[in-house]
Amino acid sequence: MRLVVLGLSITSSWGNGHATTYRALLSALNELGCDILFLERDLPWYAANRDAPNLPFCRIELYQDREDLRLRFGETIRSADAVLVGSYVPDGVAVGELVNATAEGVTAFYDIDTPVTLAKLQRGDDEYLSRKLIRKYNVYFSFTGGPILDQLERKYGSPAARPLYCSADDRFYYPESLPERWALGYLGTYSPDRQNGVEQFLIAPALCLPLQEFVAAGPSYPKTISWPPNVRRIDHLPPDQHRKFYCAQKFTLNLTRADMRRAGYSPSVRLFEAAACGVPIISDRWDGIETFFNDRREILLVRSTREVVQLLRELPDQEREMIGARAREKVMREHSAKRRAEEFLASLAEAKKQFRAIA
Repeated sequence: MRLVVLGLSITSSWGNGHATTYRALLSALNELGCDILFLERDLPWYAANRDAPNLPFCRIELYQDREDLRLRFGETIRSADAVLVGSYVPDGVAVGELVNATAEGVTAFYDIDTPVTLAKLQRGDDEYLSRKLIRKYNVYFSFTGGPILDQLERKYGSPAARPLYCSADDRFYYPESLPERWALGYLGTYSPDRQNGVEQFLIAPALCLPLQEFVAAGPSYPKTISWPPNVRRIDHLPPDQHRKFYCAQKFTLNLTRADMRRAGYSPSVRLFEAAACGVPIISDRWDGIETFFNDRREILLVRSTREVVQLLRELPDQEREMIGARAREKVMREHSAKRRAEEFLASLAEAKKQFRAIA
């Protein structure tokens, strides 16, 4: 299969979770025989932070704007077996219209931000997707499952809305025996709607446990945030350091953006990657999370600072390690990159049949 992907970024993981998601999925697709071209808008903030300018499993090309895309890659888009456009692609509506007007193969949208996308549409914000465009894509891949899939089909007119959750690339995410540097760690770009969780589940426990060490990694945090002296700050952590970061923690913290919590069924890529490392996860609660991991068996769901502090103080090491091991088993069985690639190809094949029937 010749696949063209237009995504926010695959070359830079700076300030986004898209790059590692694409890298895992496309690597697995390449192993299954796909010939892949990734087209990325050349943006200055990613140009200054490219941690993977070249990758062995796909060809990467940068373009300047929609007209440059049309002139240089229009024929490639036309002749591809499938074209996938991702969320948050700059000028995404114009790019999507170009793809659907040009491509002779199956067209698909991959929404790594589904609840945010739908909240935008409800406000009349067509930053990278419009209601009209949803109906034109043959399949809508959503990293959010559950009731939102039915909403995409019934309310927005998608011909086929299918879940395509993030995954963990087991080439890079696995248990590694390292000294435990931190009692609890968090990896995530600053977001105002996640900051209350950082305060409640990381900063407050650090204040309660001044003799234990904590860590928070991720860019864009305001200088006005008051971090306790036992919380180490790391501004940007490249993906090749994520495994060692996770494996040096007794527990890792998962926090979910507000739109994702409201929608439910929205696991982040960090959730699967940490679990693949066998590190026990403490997480906020949202509808559907137990369809991915069972509370107290494969994950530890909390509502308060007190519950986090209690886990850090009292959970026996043997039980903690078993929770991490069971979560890893679940990821390897159900949420690996290979599993996602197989699901992706099956949904494309289904869409292709419907496409041909209509044509």
